[in-house]
Amino acid sequence: MTKSGRPEEPVTDRLFATERQPEDFRFDAAVARVFPDMIRRSVPGYTTIIPMIEVITEQYAQPGSNCYDLGCSLGASTLAMRHGIPYDDCSLAGIDNSEAMIERCQHYIALDDHPLPVSLRCEDIQQTPLANASVTTLNFTLQFVPPEARSHLLTRIAEATRPGGVLILSEKIRFESEDEQATQTRLHHEFKRANGYSDLEISQKRSAIEQVLIPETLEAHKQRLKAAGFERVLVWYQCFNFVSMLAIKAE
Repeated sequence: MTKSGRPEEPVTDRLFATERQPEDFRFDAAVARVFPDMIRRSVPGYTTIIPMIEVITEQYAQPGSNCYDLGCSLGASTLAMRHGIPYDDCSLAGIDNSEAMIERCQHYIALDDHPLPVSLRCEDIQQTPLANASVTTLNFTLQFVPPEARSHLLTRIAEATRPGGVLILSEKIRFESEDEQATQTRLHHEFKRANGYSDLEISQKRSAIEQVLIPETLEAHKQRLKAAGFERVLVWYQCFNFVSMLAIKAE
């Protein structure tokens, strides 16, 4: 942070630019500092998904309800939801288990002049209380939850969601076909190269993240969401092996 309390200007992600000892990826202070640049250059369509979260929130937020951004990181989707909520009697909470992310998120929220209050909580999204929800966002978050715990979390979200409410779920996916998986992975790596990442950076980040980010197939996601209690699951965005889905609770 600067001395004025404002977040620093965007910092270029160089975390994997030099040889380093293998270690699992963590959302620590170093990652928090470069996160805006990292996710923009790593996730195709991220700059489209964020403003569309505002549009979807405006369509599905219900008066007197709660809205949640689970795994809010620096608050990009939280702010999108804040600007999309059309009712002043709604509440909005951003939850993340990384203290470094929450600390920086607080500054971004404070700099935004929208009047709707935002509650930020440093908690495990698998344990945080959920109730009376109309819009919940898991924006590239579920993939970091252990696979065996994902059904329970989605069931908790569905049970807390009002009739007609939604879950916005963005994820990196894998494909049933090995050929398609190889092609989509190659295209994703080319996207990273086009954004200035070197082969060393791509390789080292992939090694660091592959043990903590566990992708699943689109069909697995759809089946789990329906089993959890959502009536319909729609894919509203896809680029390479990154998708965003809308899971809708029956009215």
